[in-house]
Amino acid sequence: MSSFRNAISRRAYKERAQPESRKKFGLLEKHKDYVVRAQAYHKKEEALRKLKEKASFRNPDEFYFKMNKARIVDGVHRPKSEANKYSPEELMLMKTQDLGYVLQKVQSEKKKIEKLTAMLHSLDNQPKNKHVYYAEDREEAREIRAESSRGGNLPSLDGVPNQIKRKTSASYRELEARKKRVNGLEKLYMDMALQKELQKKGRKRKLREDEIVSPTSKPVYKWRAERKR
Repeated sequence: MSSFRNAISRRAYKERAQPESRKKFGLLEKHKDYVVRAQAYHKKEEALRKLKEKASFRNPDEFYFKMNKARIVDGVHRPKSEANKYSPEELMLMKTQDLGYVLQKVQSEKKKIEKLTAMLHSLDNQPKNKHVYYAEDREEAREIRAESSRGGNLPSLDGVPNQIKRKTSASYRELEARKKRVNGLEKLYMDMALQKELQKKGRKRKLREDEIVSPTSKPVYKWRAERKR
C-alpha cells in the first residue's frame, strides 16, 4: 500500500516568500529556522534558571579546599600562581630525566646514521677492478699501460634504473637530515647539562671575555673551590 501511495504524483509543497511590501526586512523566516532559534533560546533560558536556583540555595558558610589556593579579584576567582610548585630536588630530578631522554635520542640517531652509512655506497667512488697483464718486453708493457689508462674510466650511471637513483638520493637526504638532527640534539644536551649544573649548590660566577683562555660563544662559569670533608 505504501509503494502505491508513493507512486502517485503529488504537488510539491512551497512556502510563500516575503511579500513585496516587506522586502526591506529580508528573507521570510521558515519554520525550520524558527525551530533552531527557539531551541537556542530555551537552552539559554534553562541555563539561567539553573544558575539562579544554585544562587538561591547557596550556603554562605560553605567551604571547599580549593578556596585555599584561590582568591577573589574584582569578583572573579583567581587561582594562585604555581611558579614554585616543585621543590629544587624535584626540579633537579625532572632535569635529570629530560637529560636521559635527550641522550637516548642522540644515541638512537647515531645508530641509525651508522646503519645508513654502512648501507649506502657512493657510485662515484667505485673501486677500480684489478687485472694483471703479462708483457714480453718493455714496448708491449708500455702499450698495455697506455690502453688501460685510456679505458680505465669508471662506468657511467646511465645503466642504473631511475627508481634506484631516486631511492639512493632519498637515503642520502635522510642521512644529512639525521646528521643535522644529531647536531641539534647534542647542542640541546650541552645546554641542559649546563642548566642542571647551575642549579646545584655552590658559589659560582660567569667569567668575563678577558678571563677565558679558549674563546667560545657559549658562557663559561667558574665555581668557588670548597673543601670536602
